[in-house]
Amino acid sequence: MSEQYTNEELYARFRFGNADIKYIADLVRPELQRRTRRSHSLSVEEQVLIALRFYASGSFYQVVGDSIGVDKSTVSKVVKALSVTLASLVNQFVCFPRDDQISQTKRKFLLLGSMPNTIGVIGCTRYINRKGRHSINIQLVGDADLLITNCVVKWPGSVHNARILRENGIILGGSAYPLLPWLMTPFLAPNTPEQAHFNTAHSKTRCAIERLNGVLKRRFACLNYLRVEPQGVCNIILACIVLHNIATKRNVPLCDEVNDAPAEPAENEDIPPTFSQNERVTDHAVRDAIVRNYF
Repeated sequence: MSEQYTNEELYARFRFGNADIKYIADLVRPELQRRTRRSHSLSVEEQVLIALRFYASGSFYQVVGDSIGVDKSTVSKVVKALSVTLASLVNQFVCFPRDDQISQTKRKFLLLGSMPNTIGVIGCTRYINRKGRHSINIQLVGDADLLITNCVVKWPGSVHNARILRENGIILGGSAYPLLPWLMTPFLAPNTPEQAHFNTAHSKTRCAIERLNGVLKRRFACLNYLRVEPQGVCNIILACIVLHNIATKRNVPLCDEVNDAPAEPAENEDIPPTFSQNERVTDHAVRDAIVRNYF
C-alpha cells in the first residue's frame, strides 16, 4: 500500500517514511501476524498504515477508513490492536540512559542550558477528551535530544513511580513539583544573583520538556483531540510515545502539514504527580550546593 505514495506524501500522511514504516511493521509483525493469518484480512503493513494515519491525523475512524479504503469498524479494530502491541514495547523503547551514556547525557544538557549533572527534565500534562469527562495524566521525562526516557500514563488518582536513577544525576522539574535531592525545582523567590542564575539555567534547560511535548502533539494529532473510548486512550498514548522515540532515534523529519482534525489543547499543563515525600532541609542543601559550586 505504501508504494502508491511518494516519501514526502508518506511523511505528510503517516509521519514516517517507507523504510521507517517497514521497520515498524517488522516490530509488530510477530504479534499481528497470527491475527492476520487467522482472519485472512489485511497485511501487517496495511494495518500499520491505517493506525499511523489515525495517530497522525486524529480524524474520526470513518474519515481514516474513507481515505484508505476500509470501513470504520476495521479502522477501530486495527488501531486497538496496533496500539496494544506498540504499548507493550514501551519498556524496550523508553528507558533512562545506560551507565555508559550518562556522561554524554549530562554534557548535552550542560551545553543546552548550563545546568550541571542533569540527566532529564520532567513535566506533566493532563489530557481531557472532547466531552470533558475523562482525563489522563501523562508524566514524561526527556533528554536534551527530545527522547522520552521515562513515562507514566495514568488515570487521575493513580500513584506515579518516582524512583528515577537518583544516584546518577538530577531531574529538573517545574515549581509545582516538590524539591527532592534528585528533583531540582527553581527558587520561588531568588535572593541572590547566583540563585537567579540558577533559575535562568534551570528554565533554559527545562524548555526541552516543553519542546518535547510540542513535537509529540504535532507529530501525532490524535493526542490533541481524544475521540476514543476511555479504555483505549492509555494504549494509544503509549503507542504514540513509542513511535515518537522511534522517530527521534531514526531522525524522522517532523512534517507540519495541517491536520485533518481541529486541535484541542491539553488542559492543566505541568500538574505534578503525587509524591509522599515533603521537602526537607537536605533537599534544599543539594540545590544550595549546586548554586554554590556552579553559579
